[in-house]
Amino acid sequence: MYKRINYIAAILVLVCGLSAQAQVTTSSPYSRYGLGNIKGSLLPQLRAMGGISTAVGKVTGFNYINMQNPASYAGISLTTIDVGMSAGITNLSRNNLSETSFNSTFSHLAFAAPVTKRSALSFGILPYSDLGYSYRNTTKVDTTTLDQLYEGEGGLSKAYLGYGYRFGDHLRIGGNLEYIFGNLQTTRATEFQSVGSYNAKLQNKNSVGGINYSYGIQYDFNIGKKTIMTLGYSGSTSGKINSTQTSFATFYTRDQSGNENPAADTLNIANNGKSNLTLPLTHNFGISIQQNDKWMIGADFRMSKWSATSINNVNQGLQDSWGASLGGQWTPDAYSYNSYMKRVDYRLGFNYDKTYIKIGNQDIKQMGASLGFGFPLPTANGGTAFYKINFTTEFGQRGTLSDNLVKEKFINFHLGFTLNDTWFRKYRVD
Repeated sequence: MYKRINYIAAILVLVCGLSAQAQVTTSSPYSRYGLGNIKGSLLPQLRAMGGISTAVGKVTGFNYINMQNPASYAGISLTTIDVGMSAGITNLSRNNLSETSFNSTFSHLAFAAPVTKRSALSFGILPYSDLGYSYRNTTKVDTTTLDQLYEGEGGLSKAYLGYGYRFGDHLRIGGNLEYIFGNLQTTRATEFQSVGSYNAKLQNKNSVGGINYSYGIQYDFNIGKKTIMTLGYSGSTSGKINSTQTSFATFYTRDQSGNENPAADTLNIANNGKSNLTLPLTHNFGISIQQNDKWMIGADFRMSKWSATSINNVNQGLQDSWGASLGGQWTPDAYSYNSYMKRVDYRLGFNYDKTYIKIGNQDIKQMGASLGFGFPLPTANGGTAFYKINFTTEFGQRGTLSDNLVKEKFINFHLGFTLNDTWFRKYRVD
């Protein structure tokens, strides 16, 4: 067991080290709205299937940690660890302008273990949202040309502790206690194009930290000798979490080279202003059909009441969102001895979302397709541990070129390492 712990520790150090060297979150002007880009509680193996998760539990006998629906924890029969990172290439286009950026970051660390034959516990940490943009608009007032600068960085993370329990052979329920925390920092500036002119900048930092809850239920129906249909529901509460706001107004100039000079004056507008942030009420509905150790297909529908979201008691002007996913997994022969490729999991998925952003009369929509693989690793010395590397690629786009808006095309890569083992099991000796 200690060798396994050392092996997992080495993987954690490697993944965290790679993430630390490339600690950039996102480059998207649409992350300016609301809480930024909402990430979703999905590991690579679920993202590869378009994000289906509500009715997904154990697939082809391998334990997944599906924190999107904590009812799934009840099906975990082995100690499970999942850790990973993600990266993405984003292309932004508007009129005849185009820009491409690359970002990468640590994506998740999750742990789960059975408590009894009917229940399991899970905990971990993963991103909740990310914020990252920088752009300017040039306007003219009478004969004066002004530059409006907008910048943002930061994001929110989610640490969770969950428990799932199985009643009989078909019904599972579960819940997560979640702590959402992080910083959202935005900057707005107005600059004159003439050298030596005084410019104005407003910086706002919002420090967030508080408790939220999510919950779920799954029910299995036997529709064949080896075929099961699962119905699922999951959701989260519309909770209020603590928020502390600090704002500064700064006056500054730029030199001949365009570099910003030290601030000529700084005004503290608000310091440690205590308030709250309202999270949306969410609902997820799902269905899946799977043949044991062979294949699974499923579909999800989701909705969130973002129109009620407020920061520091100010409604954010967002709209309610909804989305749908379709996907599946196929494993030719999970127990093949003479063909490694037959033991590989092949995954495919599609998704469509009407996001919570509406600019003018234009809804901002997102759509994408995903492709992924689950590569099993050999078990050393005939041990009880099962290892798998999950790799996913997502292709998609958000936004539109209509109404002078920005179209965002992206390719995201997700890499995860999963371990199933028999830790903490008590052995009886006769």
